[in-house]
Amino acid sequence: MNAAVEKAGRIVVVGSLNADLTIYCERLPLPGETVHGNGFAVNPGGKSANQAVAASRLGGIVSLVGAVGEDPNGAMLRSSAARAGVDVGCVRTVSEPTGVAVIAVDAGGENNIIISAGANGTLSPADVAEASGVLEQASVVCLCLEVGMETVLAAAKAGHDAGATVLLNLSPYGEVPEELTVLTDVLLVNAHEAALFLGGDSAAPGPGAPDSEWDRVRLRFAERGIRQVLVTLGSQGSVVLDSVAPEGSRVVRIAPTTVKAVDTTGAGDAFTGAVAVRLAAGDALAGAAAFASVAAALATTRKGTQAAYPEAADVARLLRA
Repeated sequence: MNAAVEKAGRIVVVGSLNADLTIYCERLPLPGETVHGNGFAVNPGGKSANQAVAASRLGGIVSLVGAVGEDPNGAMLRSSAARAGVDVGCVRTVSEPTGVAVIAVDAGGENNIIISAGANGTLSPADVAEASGVLEQASVVCLCLEVGMETVLAAAKAGHDAGATVLLNLSPYGEVPEELTVLTDVLLVNAHEAALFLGGDSAAPGPGAPDSEWDRVRLRFAERGIRQVLVTLGSQGSVVLDSVAPEGSRVVRIAPTTVKAVDTTGAGDAFTGAVAVRLAAGDALAGAAAFASVAAALATTRKGTQAAYPEAADVARLLRA
């Protein structure tokens, strides 16, 4: 792979922008327990904003559709995305306060998160229609579930009608209508979300399960209309379930990238943004997943979210190592 990822088709990310209010501590508190923190930071975040910044830093041509408040957090989010090269012309400013995420991160880099939607809750199908100019040029449309389902559906339909690859990150998990699954080209889930989507923990084999078990999962997704699925397994890598590969339906395991994690917040969004970049550049899903594995691992080696995201050259160096 070249040291830099060439800019290819446009990526449009529709969804959330949040201010991340992060406190660092030795361990995460138990219910009802108070623990002492050892650091606090306010950083730009939100799943969609993170995915847009990650994709742009990796060489994508990215537009973001969303909403922020008339407050310092909104200004911070706009500025961070714009500095990363993201087109923020379709980010609307509203009277509601900017969305926030309250995050605790322990000494091992693990986290828990509480989100308040704020301005994200105002994003509507009308905003999607207003962004039709950029959506009509999209090669990939990235979606998650941090905004209303009607808005997600409208964006998926716009992407589908434009001939774009609709990439749905089923997070934070929620039930989705059949109409959305029909419009989805690539579904990105973790093992828990996969089990919930398919109905029961038995639907998600462990990382060490044989390919035959994962192939049964692939077939169950295909029965639901999802023919390309990426299941992330945290430190165990990921699995591609591809029912449309030119060489035939298959299961592809993506090895984990081993690093010393400092903060895992936003690593999944880095993964999604990286997948979008490589799909927009014409890669097959397995190749995009391998690239994304490295990008997401690198994102965990520094504190914060958007500021921690790597550039294409960083990923290329690790891929060559």
